[in-house]
Amino acid sequence: MSSIRTDILVRVYFAFGLIVLFAAAVLFKLFQVQVIQGAHWRKEAKSSATQFKTVEAVRGNIYGADGSLLATSVPEYEIRMDMWSDGIQENDVFEEKVDSLASSLAIFFKDRTAAEYERYLKDARKARPKKRYVLIQKNVSHADMLKIRKFPMFNMKNNGAGFRAEQRNKRILPFKDLAQRTIGYKNDNVQPVGLEGAYGKYINGESGRRLMYKIAGGFWVPVNNSNEIETKDGADIISTIDIGIQDVAQRALLTQLKKSDADHGCVILMEVNTGEIRAIANYTKAKDGTYKELFNYAIRESLDPGSTFKLASYMALLEDKKVDTNTVVNTPNGGFKVFNHTIKESHGSLGSITVKKAFEVSSNVAVSMLVYNNYAKNPSQFTDYLYKFGLNKSLGLQIPGEGMPVIKNPNNRSWSGMSVAQMAYGYEMNLTPLQMLTFYNSVANNGKSIAPLFVREIRHLGAPIETFTARVINEQICSKETIGKLKKMLEGVVEVGTGRDVIKNPYYKVAGKTGTAQVADGAQGYKGKRAYQASFCGYFPANKPKYSMIVVINNPKGAYYAAVVAGPVFREVADMVYANDFQMFKPIAQQKFTGSVAPSVKAGDSEATRYLTQKFGAVYSPQTKTTAADSGTTYREGVVPNVQGMGLRDAMFLVGNAGLRVVPKGTGKVTRQSTAPGVKLAKGSAIVLELN
Repeated sequence: MSSIRTDILVRVYFAFGLIVLFAAAVLFKLFQVQVIQGAHWRKEAKSSATQFKTVEAVRGNIYGADGSLLATSVPEYEIRMDMWSDGIQENDVFEEKVDSLASSLAIFFKDRTAAEYERYLKDARKARPKKRYVLIQKNVSHADMLKIRKFPMFNMKNNGAGFRAEQRNKRILPFKDLAQRTIGYKNDNVQPVGLEGAYGKYINGESGRRLMYKIAGGFWVPVNNSNEIETKDGADIISTIDIGIQDVAQRALLTQLKKSDADHGCVILMEVNTGEIRAIANYTKAKDGTYKELFNYAIRESLDPGSTFKLASYMALLEDKKVDTNTVVNTPNGGFKVFNHTIKESHGSLGSITVKKAFEVSSNVAVSMLVYNNYAKNPSQFTDYLYKFGLNKSLGLQIPGEGMPVIKNPNNRSWSGMSVAQMAYGYEMNLTPLQMLTFYNSVANNGKSIAPLFVREIRHLGAPIETFTARVINEQICSKETIGKLKKMLEGVVEVGTGRDVIKNPYYKVAGKTGTAQVADGAQGYKGKRAYQASFCGYFPANKPKYSMIVVINNPKGAYYAAVVAGPVFREVADMVYANDFQMFKPIAQQKFTGSVAPSVKAGDSEATRYLTQKFGAVYSPQTKTTAADSGTTYREGVVPNVQGMGLRDAMFLVGNAGLRVVPKGTGKVTRQSTAPGVKLAKGSAIVLELN
């Protein structure tokens, strides 16, 4: 009896021990899963669960002032093949069409042979239990995706071969590098640049959400056909950039940079009354010797401006009644010595000259003498004027990255007894090209300082949601009297001064100032390797300013004076703008012929001739009813007229009225006609006109 009891107890204890061991194992496993491997399994559970995934919104476009599309988003696709689809599951269908599909892919993408594609697809089909969605190609455009969708097997009904196109949005610039830095970009983990960065909250739109679940192979598949939260597409930005002017500005700058083998350069064109930036170009010489738009020097690079700053110095002197334009300055032959430093002229001694002449020929000695002699004892009086003009303040641009202006005063630690003389001609300070242009623009604008404008409007679905107009920084930076004198001085630079040989032209007047400044060589300052910055800043037409512009070229090799380096760029851009902006021409009605009757013109469309002569203020008096113009030439039905030397339109007018038919060859003016004038032909007969 006791042996039976003992046997039962042993069994109970053994079973209990097994239970305890099992419980201990379970507890240990739980501890291992929860504590030791907890982070791993929580991450795995999260990634394997059904989740809400962000659906990217379509970003808004950026347009130029003329409606040109500067930046847009286009769909780009990743093409995959579902190896679990019905068509792939059926051996007969797959084996019958795989070679045709492989051949089509090889011809289209040209990255593999047809045999390689066929082997790749067959291997992928064998691996389908583990890998469902097989990559075919990345970065496929929408047009190409539609073509691929028609390939053998992919074109099966109900998507039987599992064609899948996963869409992503790609940002493109239709005009490539035109205004590239101003348009900017927005990339992950990179500081946003330009308009893309500044107006990201508008352009990006609002992302949506979609419930998706993860399947074998790591792919996410939508649970429903629609989004749980729909996306809201981004707004469009209407910039102030004129793509035609931008193109010319970039080409002119690039040509001069190559010619001068310069390190970098920029050009900015601004509309005087509105502050709208019509063109802004920047180029840097890359390591391979080519020029690329890598940095926005126009708004970010702060350097000594050099002689273009003399405008501010003379503005202070004139406003403070220290001098007038006819004040005579006796410049020493050996230069102007301030402590141990001698300020010299760039082109030799000038002797006794007026203030106006000193500005026109860019005398360093004259301006430094005038500023030093009038303000050395009280330099704050000079710097206070510079601050009043707003030269020490940033412009508050619509795009990020503006370089901070530095106009020091006697309270700065770096101030010395030489500072006021050095500052007089643009040293011991830092200004960006756009800050200097804004100052010149205020003179062109009769003293009103306008902030530069890069964005005109923000639109969503075609409706304006925000509009930007000229922002006035200072209604009047100095007196109208001073502005009038400065304008004459700026015009004199181009008419008889340093800008005469390159910028002066017979069609319209330009006002501006050349600037050649030595660039400091790092820690060695101006004692190191000599490098120069050439610039020209001004506006046109001088009598009624519409545009202001600055050109800056850094470290040109060989010739470095502003007139011959920066001047050609200014002239080329200004010429193009003037030629294409009819508002700057004199009204046509004021441009009459000598005499009251229009000169003799060739026969042609009489209505066109009548319209032109009336617009030019001349009297139109045809001699006969059949005359096409007032030259006396007539046409008769069936008789070949003389159309040599005419344009095609007028020639067709005469030949057509004679009941004949024109067969033109070439373009330009008629140099030869197949049938001689005066010959009678049947109605509808053809006459071949050769044009050149």
